Amino acid sequence: MKFNELLEQYLEHTQSTAKELADAAGLSPASISRYRAGERMPNLEQMNRLIDGIVSLAQSKGVSDVREEAVREAFGDFLENASFDYDRFTANLNAMLSTLDINISELSRSMNFDPSYLSKIRFGQRRPADRNVFITGICQYVVRKTDYALIAALIGCEAENVASESACFSALSEWLGSGIAQTPDFVGGFLKKLDEFDLDEYIRAIHFDELKVPSVPFQLPTSKTYYGLEAMRQGELDFFKSTVLSKSMESVFMYNDMEMENMAEDMDFNKKWMFAIAMTLKKGLHLNIIHNVDRPFREMMLGLESWLPLYMTGQVSPYYFKGKHNSVYCHANYVSGQTALTGECIQGFHNDGKYYLTKSKDEVAYYRKKAAQLLGKAQPLAEIYRRDSKNNYDTFLNTDAQTEGPRRSILSSPPIYTLPEDTLIEILKRHFVYDTDGERILAFARKQRELIESILQDNSVFDDVSLLSQEEFEKQPIALSLSGAFYEKELYYTYEEYKRHLEAAKQFEDTHPNYTMKVDSNHAFRNIQIYIHEGKWVMVSKNKTPTIHFVFRHSKMLNAFENFIVPVFEE
Repeated sequence: MKFNELLEQYLEHTQSTAKELADAAGLSPASISRYRAGERMPNLEQMNRLIDGIVSLAQSKGVSDVREEAVREAFGDFLENASFDYDRFTANLNAMLSTLDINISELSRSMNFDPSYLSKIRFGQRRPADRNVFITGICQYVVRKTDYALIAALIGCEAENVASESACFSALSEWLGSGIAQTPDFVGGFLKKLDEFDLDEYIRAIHFDELKVPSVPFQLPTSKTYYGLEAMRQGELDFFKSTVLSKSMESVFMYNDMEMENMAEDMDFNKKWMFAIAMTLKKGLHLNIIHNVDRPFREMMLGLESWLPLYMTGQVSPYYFKGKHNSVYCHANYVSGQTALTGECIQGFHNDGKYYLTKSKDEVAYYRKKAAQLLGKAQPLAEIYRRDSKNNYDTFLNTDAQTEGPRRSILSSPPIYTLPEDTLIEILKRHFVYDTDGERILAFARKQRELIESILQDNSVFDDVSLLSQEEFEKQPIALSLSGAFYEKELYYTYEEYKRHLEAAKQFEDTHPNYTMKVDSNHAFRNIQIYIHEGKWVMVSKNKTPTIHFVFRHSKMLNAFENFIVPVFEE
C-alpha cells in the first residue's frame, strides 16, 4: 500500500478532515494536501507529527482501535524510509552526476522517468517511491556508461575493487546510499569569485584608468614568421602592439586551440599579455573570442575565472564550437583591423610550431573573412546582458516564459515576485526612492509577478532561498534583488521587512501548486542569484559593480549547474 493510500484510510477511519489532521499534527494544510495527492513524502520529523496527530484525533473522536503502537507499525516501512539520510543521498547523487558527466536526459529515458521528477529528487523536493529500485536503476545505467576507474576515484576505493561490472555496481550502490561525497567544487569556486568580484576595485588594482594608449610608431615588417615557443610569445605581443597602435577601431577576433600551458609558464609573458589585452580594451576595441572548451571541466572553469573581469567590461563576447574537433592539427587565428596572426602546430609538439604575422592588406582581409566564417559556426559561450542591453534582456525573459520546462533558482534574497507591492512601496519610501526610479522598480516587480504567473501555469519552479537569523542579518543585512531592473543602489530590508517577505513567499507557495520555496541556512553568496531553466540555460546575475547577467547554454556548464549544491564557505 502506498503512503498516501494509508493516510487516506486513517482519515476515513477517524472521520477526520485534512484541516483537522493539519492542526493536530502541527503541519500546514498545503503539506497534508500534497501527502494525500502523493506529491510529497514527509521527513522523519513530519512523519512522527503525522502519527501523533492521527492518534490524537482518534482519541478526541472516541475511535478506540487506533493506538500509537498500531499506527507506528502500519507506517513502519515509511518511517524507515523517512529516517534515511536524504541530505547525504542527494549530495552523493549530484556529485556522481556532475563528476561522471552523466547526461540527465538519457538517464531519465533509461529509467523511464520524467526528467522533472528526477530533478525534484536531486534537489530534495521529492523522494523516490522505492529508494532501492531507484538506486539500482541509476547505478546500472552509470556502470554501463562510465569507466570503472572514474567510479573508483569518485567513491574512494581501489581500482581492483571495481574491476568487474557486478563489483562496480555493488560498490557504487553502497556508496550512493551511505557514502560521503567529497568532490572538487569548481562551479562553487567560480561563483564565489564572481560573488566577491568588484569591477571598480579591479580597475583600480591594475591602474586601468591611468593607462594611456601609446602613439609612438611601432615598426614591423609587412610580414614576419616566429618559430618556437619563445618567438611565438613575442609574436602574440607584436600582434597586440600593432593592433593598439594602428588607427583602426575594428573589432579583434581571437581563436587558439594550441597548447597554452607552455606559453603560460613564462610569468613575465603573462603580465605583458594581460597588459596588452588591457591596452586593447582601453583603446575601445571589442574582442570576439572563441574559447577552446574541448578540455577537462576544471581547466574550462579556471579559464572562465581568468576572463571574468574582461567579460564584465562589456567589450568581450565569448563563443565556443559545439562538439569535439580535430585534436591533432592545432591552429591559432588572431585578426584586428590592420594586423593578422596565424599559428599552427601538431598536438604534443607545440615547441615545433610557428606563428605568422602579417599587415598585408589582402592577407588581413582574407583572415577577417575567415574570422567571420568561424564566428558564423560558433555558439555564444555566454550571453552577457548589461544595462545598455536591458531591452535584449527583457526580450530574453519574455520569450523564455513561453518555453516549457522546470525552473530552479538559488537566491541570496527572497524573489521579488513574492513581495507584496505595499511592502515594496514601504521599502522604497524608507530609502527615499521616488519618481522615475521608484516607478521603474515597481514596474519591474509587477512584470516579474506577471512572468512567474505565466510560467507556473504549466511548469514547476523551485527557489532555494538563503535564510538568515536576526544576528546574522544585523551583521550583514540583505538587500532587495533588483539586478533584473539594472538598479545598482542597495535597498536594504529591515529585519521585520525581511521576515514579512519570507512569510509572503510561503503564502505564495501555498497558493501556487507548481511553486516550491526552500529556505536554506547555507548562504554562501550575497551578491549573485542563480537561475536554471533545466535543459535550456543557466543564468548567473550579479547585483552590483556592475549589474550584469551571464546566460550559459554550453552542455558542460549546464550540467554542472544543474548538479550544483550550495556550498558552505567558512568565514
